[in-house]
Amino acid sequence: MMEPAEADGKIKRLTGEEIVSLFRERLGDGVVDTRVDVYTNGVRKKPFESVWIRVKRENFRDAVKLLAEVHSPLHISVASGSDIGDEIELIYHFQVYWGMGGGQISVSIGSRCPKSDPRFPSVSDLVPGAIITEREKQEFLGVVMEGIPDGRQLFLSESLPPDVHPWRKDEEELKKLEKYIRNVHDEGV
Repeated sequence: MMEPAEADGKIKRLTGEEIVSLFRERLGDGVVDTRVDVYTNGVRKKPFESVWIRVKRENFRDAVKLLAEVHSPLHISVASGSDIGDEIELIYHFQVYWGMGGGQISVSIGSRCPKSDPRFPSVSDLVPGAIITEREKQEFLGVVMEGIPDGRQLFLSESLPPDVHPWRKDEEELKKLEKYIRNVHDEGV
């Protein structure tokens, strides 16, 4: 197994498959699922790797720390979130080897938490750029980001009660939203 390391001042680049192997080796059964996709694009048809890793919620912070061992500092693009029924899924999208010769690799690390216990570990202390996207997930999905240094509301109007989460698909949540929804077709706008 290849370990991330510097040799002669140069960063040892891992392939997408090597990154997945490292995660499986170090996190064991904390890794739920993995996938590596390879795309070619551009005039030169240069291959681009996209790695997808899903881990158990309790292993999420360790997964982000491990990715930082592959290449640091981590470049986060965004975290996406979805209501997938009884669970909420969060996926953090990172770029490793960003801005370096040889191209970058997209690494997406995701996890799920049950709606009955919508807590998720913040990684904003590890990746400061994550704080805005984590605050967004708190507001829109109702996920409590444990350890976030600033959990104030950021995007939604103060007139919207804090227990209303617009990205939730629950019937109860949608009923809470009804009085805030404006149907532009009925209003002739």
